Parts: sequence; structure tokens; C-alpha cells
Amino acid sequence: MRSAFCILSSAGRRPQRSLSSFCAPELCAQPGAPLARRSASPGPCAVPGREGWKMAAPMELYCWAPGWGLPSVDPDCLTVLTYARFTGAPLKVHKIANPWRSPSGTLPALRTKDEGILSDTQQIITHLRKQKFNADYDLSARQGADTLAFVSLLQKKLLPVLIHTFWVDARNYVEHTRKWYTEAIPFPLNFFLPGRMHKQQLERLHMICGENCLENEEVLEKELYREACECLTLLSQRLGRQKFFFGDSPASLDAFVFSHLAPLLKAKLPNSKLQQHLKALPNLCNYCMAILSLYFPWDEGDPPPVVPKAATSDEAEEDPYRRRNQILSVLVGLAAMIGYAFLSGIISVQRQAPSQSRPRAIALDEEEEEEEE
Repeated sequence: MRSAFCILSSAGRRPQRSLSSFCAPELCAQPGAPLARRSASPGPCAVPGREGWKMAAPMELYCWAPGWGLPSVDPDCLTVLTYARFTGAPLKVHKIANPWRSPSGTLPALRTKDEGILSDTQQIITHLRKQKFNADYDLSARQGADTLAFVSLLQKKLLPVLIHTFWVDARNYVEHTRKWYTEAIPFPLNFFLPGRMHKQQLERLHMICGENCLENEEVLEKELYREACECLTLLSQRLGRQKFFFGDSPASLDAFVFSHLAPLLKAKLPNSKLQQHLKALPNLCNYCMAILSLYFPWDEGDPPPVVPKAATSDEAEEDPYRRRNQILSVLVGLAAMIGYAFLSGIISVQRQAPSQSRPRAIALDEEEEEEEE
């Protein structure tokens, strides 16, 4: 955890200035999106208020597709996307609904020039900081300690209830979560990937709450809900009337808080007990909506319908194994469906050993009848 959040010495806040007049527009994360702080070290492309900002080649980020009015439905992907927008990191973003198209097979994944493929959220943020995109540049030592404390609080108190709300609660899972992923993931992967993701989320909950946490789900739900309500209330009190948690400029803590609150706020959940508690805290709701409108003005809403088109030469060069991956996906999907049919009893094969004595008896009877004649 300490490697991900560097507690820097106290420094005064620098005036926020736009980079649009100093740098090429294609290096900005999104036109019109405000940029935040970066670390300072003298460099060839230094600008007032952004000392040491270096031009960098765009990195490739693979994340889950948008949905529920959010730029991504996955909290981890949303954390990376939000942090990148806060810092103006030049990323080439691939929003996909098939994790097998990711270079690591998981989402999020960042393809880098120096460190290869990064799949862990903390590792991705640490890499962006090494590339001089640091949202915590001018935080004081005390604010850095607060960041560590609140991120730990989110992971212990809010993350478990989010897993339970979206993946364990039977009604929410069947009518909302599984439905969205089944419709978003391409055929035939949508037959088994949602179930596989469900199993992974249950294992994740076991790691956080203990192996036997789901033996009494009713008790677990009450405990998770109580701790989550306390966490939300504490976040609301800490935010107060501020625009962000540390003033007028966003920091890494804002990326983590937003990515945990926004899915809970925007998803249309059948069982919305915790969602109602969040909506009763207007400053947190306004906080999430402000970040969406400021940093993701074009990314809200569900993805538009995909119009099939012929692959171009550029696409073929970018993904030379696309045809092979499609064929493998179809074969794996067919194998999974056939296996499911056998296991569920839809298809069964009955074998009957041939009887050797019966034909002989018939043959003897026929010979006896011939002799009698």
C-alpha cells in the first residue's frame, strides 16, 4: 500500500492552469476535461504550474465497457480511468466487453513500454506516477496519511458490501448484474463468463470476510450494511461542502471514492437498500455527478449499438490473431454448452451390453425345428 501512495513533504497549492496552450491536444486525456496535478522535476517541456511535465507516448488501457450511465461498470477500471482523467495521462482506451481481448486476460490492463502488461489497479496508478502523472503532487504529509487511511477504509468497509450487493444478493445478481453482462459479453462467451465472474467475486468476498462468511448470509448482510452505512456517513462528513476531498483539485483519493460510490448510485438495483442510504447524503451524490459531468461529459450512458463492419488493414495489423481468437472463442463456447448439457442431464447416453446367450438360444431352436420337419 505504501508503494502506491507516496507521502510527500508539505507544499503549497499551485494555481491550476490549462495545458491546452502549451501542449499538443492529442496528449490530453479528453478535450474539455480539467487536468489535475503532476509531480515536479525539471524537464524539457516544463510549463508554469506544471514543472517537469514530460511528453509521453500514449499507453494502452483495456477496461470494461460503459454502462449504467458510467464510463465503465467495473470499480477497478473506473478507478484507473478517473485517475487518468484527473492527471491528463495520455491513454489510448479500449472499452471492451470481452476480457479475453485484453493482453492479460483480465480487466483493467495497461500495456506499457517499459514494464510490460500491468493488471493490478495499484500497479497501474504507480506506473502513471512514475511517468510524471501524479494527482497527489501537492498534498501535505497529513493529507497523504489521510489518503492511506480512507483508501484502507474503502477496501475494508465499502468493497465487501459492493460485492455482496451486485454479486451475492440473489435478486440484484439475476435481474441486474448477470443480465447486463450476459447482454454485453459477445456470444458464445456470455454463456459461461458471467458465471465464472460470479465465482471469482465470491472468492474475493471470502478473502476479505473469511471462508465461512456466507454460511449465515442474513447475518453477513446486516453486518456489511451497518459498516457500509458508517463508512458512507464518515465520507460525507469528511467531504463537507468541498468540491473534492482536499479542496478544489482532485487527488487519488477522489478517484477511489468516486469509483466505489458511482456504481452504487447509478445502477438500477431491484434491492436498493444501501443505494437509498447513499441518496440520503446529497453532498456525496452531487460529488459523483460533478465528477461525471466535468471529467466524463461524453462517456455517460450505455454504449451505442455496434454496427458490424469489415475489418480494415489497420485493424488487422493491430490485432493479427483476431480471427484465431474468434474461432477459439466459438469452440470454447460450444464445448462449454455441450458440457453443461451433459452435466445437467439434458443430453444423456445409455449403453446396453449385447447379450451373447440369447442369439444362440434362438439359433438352437431354429435347428431343432428344422430337424423335426
